[in-house]
This record gives sequence, structure tokens and C-alpha cells, in this order.
Amino acid sequence: MGDSRPTLRVGIGGPVGSGKTTLVAELCVRLRDRYEVAVVANDVNAQEDARLLARLGALPEDRIVGLDAGSCPHTTIGDDASLNLAAVDALIARHDRLDAVFIEGGDDLGDSTFDPELTDLVIYVVDVAAGEKAARRGNPGITKSDLLVINKTDLAPAVGASLMNMERDAISVRQDRPYVFTNLKGGDGVQRVADFVVQQGMLA
Repeated sequence: MGDSRPTLRVGIGGPVGSGKTTLVAELCVRLRDRYEVAVVANDVNAQEDARLLARLGALPEDRIVGLDAGSCPHTTIGDDASLNLAAVDALIARHDRLDAVFIEGGDDLGDSTFDPELTDLVIYVVDVAAGEKAARRGNPGITKSDLLVINKTDLAPAVGASLMNMERDAISVRQDRPYVFTNLKGGDGVQRVADFVVQQGMLA
């Protein structure tokens, strides 16, 4: 963008299968024409998420870094974020005037948290298909993230989940912190997430 603003670092967390990689891909597609963006993807399976992002055409491969997080992906974004910090620094050095880096990471338990030194904003994704209680579990990602994304709304009827109840729970556990319902496969709600990144990350 041509100014000296620091690169925005956006953490995308949540349980395995909640839709984190799809959200990262959609955000890249919506922002890449206006901003210089890149991705660091943490995955337990030899950079599978990074390869998927490249196959989806979210960004050129030189803007996607895959980190093999082993059996504890939450460790590399929280307990010891040194690999991620180094990866972000390398992307910033490689691409002049990088506006934003999305850092994807999560785990099976869904209680992963990002090192505050690693991220400026945190978006946490939960999955309606995990059941109506998904938004009320009260782990730090749900209660303290800057934005809660409640994904796969199209599956609510199939799993007997009430979106109205989930909204009530989100308000209860998050107080005044924002939340968004999405159906990422259908594109519903994605623009609201992109707008949040731009506005709260002061990219505009």
C-alpha cells in the first residue's frame, strides 16, 4: 500500500474441520486485489493446508508458508510461537509492503490460543455440525477472540441445532464481542468477516 504501517497479523483458530482453511482462502480472494496478503498455515499433516490453499488458487505459492506442527499444532501458535514468528518475518522480508498475514492454527480440542506477540487480531471458528453447544463451550477462543465465526449454518437442520439458541449463547459468553454466522461453502457471511479484518485491522 506504500506506507510504513506494520504488517497486520491475523490469527485464524478453531477445532479441526471447523472451516479455518476455507475461511483463509475466502479472505485471501476478497482482499488480494486491494492489499498485499500472505498466509502461514500450521498443520499436523505435512503442510496439507498450505498445499490446499495453493490448489484453491487463494494466493501464489510464494505467499503461502506451511509449517509442520506435529501432533500438537496449538503449541506452535501459543506455547512456543518461534516458528510462526520466523515464518511471518520471512514473508515480510520476501514481499515488500506486506499489508496482512493470516496465521492458521488449531487442534482437536478446540482450545488453542495465539501468542499475543504473534497476532494483532484473532478470529475463532466453530462448526454448527459439532452441535448446538459449540458456541457455549466457553474456551478462550470462543470467549476472548476478536471475532467468533459460527460456520456451516446450512447444516443446522441436519444436526438439530437452533441458530437462534446458538446466537443467544454467543451473546451470553462473549458479552459485547462480535460474532458472525457463515456458510463458507456458499459464501454467506464471508464479506462481513473480510470487512471486520479491514476495519478492525485498520487496513482501510
